Amino acid sequence: MDWLMHWLPEGVSTYSGTVDGLFKLILIVTGVAFVLTEVLLVVFAWIYRRRDGRRATYTHGNNTLELIWTIVPAIFLVFLAFATARGWKTIKGTIPATDEVVTVTGQQFSWEFRYRGVDGAFDTPDDVVINDELRLPVGKPVKLRLRSKDVIHSLFLPHFRLKQDAVPGLTIEVWVEPTKTGTYEIACAELCGFGHTTMRAMLFVLSAEEYAAWLAEAQAAVVPPAEPTAGAPGATETQQQAPPA
Repeated sequence: MDWLMHWLPEGVSTYSGTVDGLFKLILIVTGVAFVLTEVLLVVFAWIYRRRDGRRATYTHGNNTLELIWTIVPAIFLVFLAFATARGWKTIKGTIPATDEVVTVTGQQFSWEFRYRGVDGAFDTPDDVVINDELRLPVGKPVKLRLRSKDVIHSLFLPHFRLKQDAVPGLTIEVWVEPTKTGTYEIACAELCGFGHTTMRAMLFVLSAEEYAAWLAEAQAAVVPPAEPTAGAPGATETQQQAPPA
């Protein structure tokens, strides 16, 4: 059945197989229902076509058939709900314990990725801030803290089967664990303005050693803004100008 999924990008996260399995199941169920419905449509259109000498008859319907085509889809929907519950709990319900955290902020029309600096805290002067390039280690879960500065955006990682809205005023946490190194595309899947189509970024999945070396180098390159020195002009008092001659 892999031929059903050949048109999707390669799945490279720990739960991409779960998402693909659910997608395949739903595609099969809805595909069978579609084919059956279309076949019956053609058959009944042929059987009850207009013919000379045959008068149309009125019918109020068939209660038994109506129960069947109501109950059977309901059973399938309940089945699909139970089938997706486990995957939903894995992907959305729990976030594995991890030390790797990245704050992702959407804004018209770019993505900002923020890593903790050497102080180990976010939103401090030594944060590592990079636009439109996200780097993650392979084989390790990473928590992504989604935010938005202006309108609703949607972080879409097709190869990782992850899509989550970023909503102004909220911090929404999701996670992903890459299983393969490489370069992948990040897109915004929510119409966010005139430049929506240009809101693209790249995701680089590195080996654990490469990621650690890159992060250490990026942290070392950050130069926090210097704090004003007490007594210096502009710090606690204003420099006095000489009176005009």
